[in-house]
Formats: sequence, structure tokens, C-alpha cells
Amino acid sequence: MSIEIKVPVLPESVADAVIANWYKQVGESIDVDEVLVDLETDKVILEVPTIKQGVVKEILFSVGDTVTAGQLLAVIDNSSSAVASKTVQSDKADVDQSINNSVVSKEVAAMSPSVRKMVAENSVDERQLVGSGKDGRIIKKDVEKYLADLTDSEADSAPPQQQTVVPKAEIKPMASGERLERRVPMTRLRARIAERLLQSQSEAAILTTFNEVNMKPVMELRSRYKESFEKRFGVRLGFMSFFVQVCVEALKRFPEINASIDGGDIVYHGFYDIGVAVSGPNGLVVPIVRDADTLSIAEIEQSIVDYANKAMTNSLSIEDITGGTFTISNGGVFGSMLSTPILNPPQSAILGMHNITERAMVVDGEIIVLPMMYLALSYDHRLVDGKSAVQFLVTIKQLLEDPSRLLLGI
Repeated sequence: MSIEIKVPVLPESVADAVIANWYKQVGESIDVDEVLVDLETDKVILEVPTIKQGVVKEILFSVGDTVTAGQLLAVIDNSSSAVASKTVQSDKADVDQSINNSVVSKEVAAMSPSVRKMVAENSVDERQLVGSGKDGRIIKKDVEKYLADLTDSEADSAPPQQQTVVPKAEIKPMASGERLERRVPMTRLRARIAERLLQSQSEAAILTTFNEVNMKPVMELRSRYKESFEKRFGVRLGFMSFFVQVCVEALKRFPEINASIDGGDIVYHGFYDIGVAVSGPNGLVVPIVRDADTLSIAEIEQSIVDYANKAMTNSLSIEDITGGTFTISNGGVFGSMLSTPILNPPQSAILGMHNITERAMVVDGEIIVLPMMYLALSYDHRLVDGKSAVQFLVTIKQLLEDPSRLLLGI
């Protein structure tokens, strides 16, 4: 009996996918739920497992080929004779290997493309890695731990005067006068980002309004409770959860900023799904903190941490990054002082956070040094009037500078 492995159903916004990596070749056995192939879409990496044990009989596409939903990827021979034959061959090979080498080499666990790239860049022997992911899957932190342990052991064995960290790879300086160019194809994610940005610029009337906020009250609140917060909830207290909560409150007061345009209609959303931009190895992605109005600060922080970890290991799902009614982008973590963020269609607004810098401010006629942050709200002027946008940003400023307003609802 043959089992057909097909491209899974793709979301409406994803037209096709590219074959990123085959984990098995024709003639190799595969177990139930073992990943057979990775598909790279313009948003995430999709893992396609097999539903039954068998032997790979046929592979219809090569790495780099483009496929669409429903297309046949591979055929698995699930007949008892094929499975039994492969089991016997596998057992015989193990015995021969044991006789010849006395040690059976450890099977290498499956890895995502980003982890496999990291292994190759650092010349790591895959057999030395211990996977801590699901079903023994090797994830990024396993490679990082191996490299850290390797560096420590090398440092311990070196003489005191030689205990220095060796760079991962030697970078040869470019010879004087050389004018080199390197042409590489655009990744699916980067191409999709470019497409979306052009769409946003051409289809929306984007304006940006600015304000500044004194972050001292939030910083003092965070400093006062961060240890007890982490001890109780097991997650660090950051700034983003404060911004998510104050944005939700401001969106309730200005529902048009939580709305979107659909043809000739305005769609007012009665829920608050907040997109939080995070950086991954292949670019910026925006996972969604859903129903943020029902979540506590601890739950928001945990969601953001989980999404950030997923982004770094390319394990975000389509559901994680689909939808959203409003977006927050924090360029401040990279040192940005001021920017004009671009809308994430079909949303009508996006908030840009920036770095916190100490500046001399005049308060009650006196010059005081305060930790200040510039805020930028880009909005679709087709739907949002300038007055609403300015008042929305002022509301965020007021809530951050006096968090007790959230408790009082004022």
C-alpha cells in the first residue's frame, strides 16, 4: 500500500511554497510523525511529517522547487513486505557496523534549516549534539550549548596566557582596490516583506504623528517589582507588556484605529489582536498576541517570550502570524531614535517605539533630566482622522506616564 504525501492546505494569503530540505531520500525508512520535508513559505517554515511508517518510494520535487497546496510531494511504501525488508536490512547494517567499528554511530536527529545552517557554519559534528526538542529534535539552544561547552573545555585545557576565545571563522580582509559583488536570490520572506511594504505604500494614505513620553514612572514600577514578578510568574517583566496594555485601552477609546477597510466597507473589530514585531534569523516577523484585552501582564510577557523563541528557531506557525488588528514595532532595541513605521495591511495603524535616552526636560519651570522615548503612530488617513490619531497617541502617553490611570479607567 502506498501513502501519498501532499503539500498541506496553505492559508489564503500564501500562494505557494518552496522545497527547503528533504530529511529522507528514496529507499530510506521513515517512522510515524517523522518530518519528511520542510516547505518555506513567505511567512514561516512548514514541516511536513508522514502519517504512517514506511519506506520512501518516490520523491517528486527537488530542493528549491516551487509547489502549491495539494501537489504530490512524495510516495511512501507502507506495505508490510517493504517495512519488514527495510527493518531486516537496517538490523543487518547495525550488526555489521558493530562488528567492524565496535560502536554504532548515533543517528542524527532532525533539524530545521536555520539550525542546520548554524551547525554547518560552526563545523559541528551532528553526532555530538543532544536534542532537547520534541522527539529528540535538535534546536538552536542545543547547538549553542555545545559550542559554549566546547569553548569552556578548550579554555580550561589551554595555558593561562592562552585562554582566549577563538573566533568561529576567520574573515579574510579584502585586498586594497578590490571591488567585489555578490548576487544571491532574495529569500521568500524578504520578497514577501518587500511586496507587502509596496502594497502598503501604494494602497493606503499613510501619515505619521509623533509624541514623546517620560518613561520614568514605568521604569520605577518595573524596577520595584521585577524580582517578585519574575519569582511569582517565571518570566521577566519588560516594557512591551505595558505598551500592549495601554494600546488596548487606547484602542477601546478610539475604535477606528482598531478597524480596517475592506473594499467599500469599514470593519470594526470587537477584539484586540496585537501584533508584536520580533526579529528572526530570516528577517522581521509579526506574531499576534490574541485577545490581549483578556490577558494579564504576565500572560502577555510569556506570549512574547514564546514567540521570540519560536522566531529564532523558525518554528512559528501560520496561525501565529496571521491576522492582527494593530501592530507595535520596537526599533529602540536596535538603537533607533525616531522612525516612521509602515502599516501592516489591512490594519489602519502601527505604533513605533524607540530607544530611551536621558534628556533635559522643563518640568514646572525647572530643568530635570528624564528618560524619554519618542513614539510614532503611522495611520491610514482614509479611515483615521488626524485628530483621532493625535488623541490616541496622547492617551498612550498619559497612561504610560501615570499607570494608575489604567486602574481608574481615566
